[in-house]
Amino acid sequence: MDIPQVKILRSRRRTAAIQITPQGEVIFRAPLNMPRREIERILTERRDWIDRKLSAVREDAAAGRAAPLSQEDLAALARQAKQFLMPLVEQYAARMEVTYGKITIRCQQTRWGSCSSKGNLNFNCLLMLAPRQVVTYVVVHELAHRKHMDHSPAFWAEVEAILPDYRESVRWLKTNGGKLLARARQEI
Repeated sequence: MDIPQVKILRSRRRTAAIQITPQGEVIFRAPLNMPRREIERILTERRDWIDRKLSAVREDAAAGRAAPLSQEDLAALARQAKQFLMPLVEQYAARMEVTYGKITIRCQQTRWGSCSSKGNLNFNCLLMLAPRQVVTYVVVHELAHRKHMDHSPAFWAEVEAILPDYRESVRWLKTNGGKLLARARQEI
């Protein structure tokens, strides 16, 4: 693997992650203390996956399948998301017996949602381009973090208790999510 082509970002995260952006950039997110040789080992192990993802990004761009959305489109999606997500969050928070803080809608290029330690929820406006089942899964996923701020077995059991078929939505996001995120290519 040609390591100089990989952008390495270090942070206080606990695990490593590889991201392929819609623009075809390879980003390796690493814990602060991860040795360079460990990063190189992981990149070598994941070479086939990286090559497949980069190929898919190039194919999508060549076929024009990932046409970027305009600022007006993104603003309209954000308004739609706010109207749609607020009642959905309220409904599932009551069902899961959890509270939450502020809800923010943004156009993000890598995340569908997040939950802060204070209970504030963030959602990607591009969710409005996904099937309702997937949107519901993201809401339940973030609300489950109100009980478990990790992805432990207890966290996934909480998600499954509400959405027994949540794995279908996870698969949908893995298969189609990159194409939706690619629609927000421009800086926002």
